[in-house]
Amino acid sequence: MKHYLLFYEVADDYTTRRTAFRRAHLAAAWAAAERGEMVLAGALAGPADGAVLLFKGDSPEVAEKFARADPYVVNGVVKSWRVREWTTVVGEGCAGPVRPETIAE
Repeated sequence: MKHYLLFYEVADDYTTRRTAFRRAHLAAAWAAAERGEMVLAGALAGPADGAVLLFKGDSPEVAEKFARADPYVVNGVVKSWRVREWTTVVGEGCAGPVRPETIAE
């Protein structure tokens, strides 16, 4: 299992425009979380100029599929999005733990 970050670049009037689609967006996000695909998600703050959503899966398709169907994307609240694989090595649930004692000096 790998981790993937979905980055959203949002419209300038994001906080206003999202209102009409927020219930549907959150329903999709919670459904993805309940399926075990989405780990965490939320808007960036101060300013609210983007969002980051963390997924886990065998390929980036899980995040890409979510983005393509997300009401925020479909309705132009999100201007663009991209998915990046994230190599997680420390912390609960990381995909590939690396302990300091395993590193050669």
